[in-house]
Amino acid sequence: MKNNIIFTGVGGQGVITVANILGKAALKTGEKVYVSEVHGMAQRGGSVNCTVRIGDVYGPLVEKGTADAIVSTEPIEALRYIHYSNKKTKIITDTNPVIPFTVSVGTVKYPSLEIVFDELNKFGELYTINANEIAIKAGNILTKNIVLLGALAASNVLQLESD
Repeated sequence: MKNNIIFTGVGGQGVITVANILGKAALKTGEKVYVSEVHGMAQRGGSVNCTVRIGDVYGPLVEKGTADAIVSTEPIEALRYIHYSNKKTKIITDTNPVIPFTVSVGTVKYPSLEIVFDELNKFGELYTINANEIAIKAGNILTKNIVLLGALAASNVLQLESD
């Protein structure tokens, strides 16, 4: 068994937290797990990505074209890491964009969500979720990362079994 999962989003959306939660859950099932994170300017709203590799793996990095799932808390960030996907990759993304500073000041445009989703759909099986709305209904918008983790669990990508 082997799982290659990419988590991505914008700083402050809980990407690192959710990757660590999945990593700890996989460890509790007895699986070998590697988790890596890249967060550079994330605290200023920049891109964040984490990989979680579970099972018969020998390092933390996912090769291009081998992701079983890309889970994104922001639609454009899913596109940023689409080179890790293949036709079988489950692409799970929130439908709520985080508008970057460059868009706010008018130097670039954020593409329509229809264009973003059409592009993502070319590279794998796309699942869009209004994670903000579900998190708010659950009691706190800060739990949108957990909503997306739940969507990953429901996707049948993970093959974790506990004792």
